[in-house]
Amino acid sequence: MPLTAIALNCSLKSREGETSSTDKMIGLIATALAAHDVQFTETIRVVDHDVKPGVTSDEGEGDAWPDIRRRVLAADILIFGTPVWLGQMSSVAKRTVERMDAFLSETDEQGRMPSYGKVAVLAVVGNEDGAHGISADLYQALNDTGWTIPAGAVCYWVGEAMGKTDFKELQAVPEKIRSTATMVASNAAHLARLLKEAPYPGTEG
Repeated sequence: MPLTAIALNCSLKSREGETSSTDKMIGLIATALAAHDVQFTETIRVVDHDVKPGVTSDEGEGDAWPDIRRRVLAADILIFGTPVWLGQMSSVAKRTVERMDAFLSETDEQGRMPSYGKVAVLAVVGNEDGAHGISADLYQALNDTGWTIPAGAVCYWVGEAMGKTDFKELQAVPEKIRSTATMVASNAAHLARLLKEAPYPGTEG
């Protein structure tokens, strides 16, 4: 059964600006997913779209979220990428999960949110501490909004505190990062395939 994956890059940098270390980490996971017959459809650089603040699925005229929401929910696996800023996820990442809050009131007859049966993994990069805290916050937020989190669901790289080298500037990806991305992809594909074949029943009866 074919699977698809999509990524949300919550970098603060626009696609027209500098290249993003978050994109590089997303790319590692996407490449590893291909080995499990998962088609990677696209990376959406959220900052390039007018995603309005709010907690509904459509915040009115000009809001870019409804289309992003549609594209994300069409995939089986979500790679959620964020840089580390001030030890936390980016403000763009925070706004993105806030918009998913609407899923809680968009359930079907069995009480299932539109994200039920879909898998989410994380790609986190930065030059300071914070990857574990960000993962914990995003695991909770994504699980609260219906996503399923597999074992070992994050691949991260954190450089030297107050350092000058970004992940995208490394001449070679460290073997531990590469092997972690491979495991993230393997677990995500396995879980997504199981959920596609046997969806959550919800509140039957």
